[in-house]
Amino acid sequence: MRGGRGKLPVLAELSGPAPGGSRAWSLRRADLDSLAGLKAKLDEDTLVLVSGDEGLAGAVALAAAAAAKGRRTALLECDLARPRLAADLGLAPVPGLHEYLRWEATAAEILQPLVLAGPAARGASEPLVCVTAGRRAADPATLIALESFRHAIAKLRSAYDLVVIAGPPPGDDYGSLEPIAAQADVLLAAVSPAAVSGRPGRELRTGLRRLPVAVRGAIVVGSG
Repeated sequence: MRGGRGKLPVLAELSGPAPGGSRAWSLRRADLDSLAGLKAKLDEDTLVLVSGDEGLAGAVALAAAAAAKGRRTALLECDLARPRLAADLGLAPVPGLHEYLRWEATAAEILQPLVLAGPAARGASEPLVCVTAGRRAADPATLIALESFRHAIAKLRSAYDLVVIAGPPPGDDYGSLEPIAAQADVLLAAVSPAAVSGRPGRELRTGLRRLPVAVRGAIVVGSG
């Protein structure tokens, strides 16, 4: 493993969003090059869960890179306690996954296409399809345990080449990460540089080992 025995292998390094930037999720060329190698390792996986203290950033970057290379990709925000995807990408906050799970919205109503821009996106054959978390939930674990969540995952699997889930961080107080992980093929930890090693790194690995999913490695966000 990169960085020493027992540590999560670092599979990609991203510069991360520019502080105060108006286009916070614009990927730099170096980011795309780093993600290219990771994407090749995930070609056999249909549903990838991204968790960690930079889970949303890692999930957005991975989904955008896959879509830019022509893979039909959906990005699903599953941190129902801390919805952020809509604000970060300029999407409509509702309806989202929360509303779908409560039968307040249909599948067609929660899908939001995001057209990628820039030279690196020329390979995209279709927009990146996004599903926000919707309104904040006080009981995310209860919602994730519903049959409607498993039904949503099955529908996304059948409709897209790759589904990237932005999940809650390990050790979240709501207990929703484990049932989400049970639906995934593989998990990636998207973390800040400080969370890779030392005590934070050990705590991260301990939390990930408890999950019912294979952990592939880490995406380090904010490395440059």
